[in-house]
Amino acid sequence: MLKDISSRNDIVILVDTFYEKVLSSDTIGHIFNDVAKINLEEHLPILYDFWGSMVFNQNMYKGNPMKVHLDLNQKVPLEKRHFDEWLKLFNETVDELFTGESASLAKTRALSMATVMQIKLSKLNSH
Repeated sequence: MLKDISSRNDIVILVDTFYEKVLSSDTIGHIFNDVAKINLEEHLPILYDFWGSMVFNQNMYKGNPMKVHLDLNQKVPLEKRHFDEWLKLFNETVDELFTGESASLAKTRALSMATVMQIKLSKLNSH
């Protein structure tokens, strides 16, 4: 039986599992691997803080995800299909590992974030 996301360790498991899928995705893996060239050792702790903040309403994350994605969009236009894949993989990962209020909140926050980013980026990409 699955449990809810209730600790930092749960966030670590979620993010690590999700990024395994993202990095091997035919649709978005190249963006993370070849364009952003993310260093997982540096990036994962930031993501743990980010998702911990999102799920537990804590102020651990100190960054600007919109700016990061705006900068990335300069290198490769981020399209709806990229966000759709990211969201599909995120929801799939949450559903495989967890169930409950915090799990639902994580998926809701992911959808909100992806939607806002797509709106802002589509305005830039259309100019």
